[in-house]
Amino acid sequence: MSKHPVQPLPYANDALKGIGAKTMEIHHDKLYAGYVNKRNEIEEALQKVDRSKANQIYSEMRGLKHEETFAANGQILHEIYFSIMGGDGQPKGEVVDKIKEDFGTFAAWEEDFKATAMVARGWVVLAYDPSDRRLHNFACDAQNQGGVWGTFPILNCDTYEHSYFIDYGSDRKAYVEAFMRNVNWDEVNRRFTNATNMMMAKK
Repeated sequence: MSKHPVQPLPYANDALKGIGAKTMEIHHDKLYAGYVNKRNEIEEALQKVDRSKANQIYSEMRGLKHEETFAANGQILHEIYFSIMGGDGQPKGEVVDKIKEDFGTFAAWEEDFKATAMVARGWVVLAYDPSDRRLHNFACDAQNQGGVWGTFPILNCDTYEHSYFIDYGSDRKAYVEAFMRNVNWDEVNRRFTNATNMMMAKK
């Protein structure tokens, strides 16, 4: 089984506005890389686990399968998070039109996204749901909780304290504002287009 690689940041550690180099160094090089390494470790252990002892109360198999989703989603959500920053924060593209269609106005979506970021204990995720062809803001208290099956993450903000405590202490609101100033809407639009194209290809 091939191992999952640690993806490099698409910009320098000190390239973001209001999110410092030290935060990015710890967040990417240690925390994110740790998720990738643990996912690889778990997948390797699953190749050798004794499945005859699998049990829902306690077993090595249960522990590995439970943490597999936490590590995998930790890797995936962080890779999206890092990829959709590094921009100028100026909304543009078809995804903006879709946001206006589904939320009424861009301002209404942004208000809802920021409010969801304030209540989420782990992540806020703007995702496209092909079942109703709409965009939704989802609150995730943990990486493997709060997502909806079959949806495509388009834009997400990490709301765990490690994302902002060095720069903002407990002021999450200020961090969310800084995050919005760094969104790369070209990349968000690319992800949205890919999601809708995938849906069209399955018809």
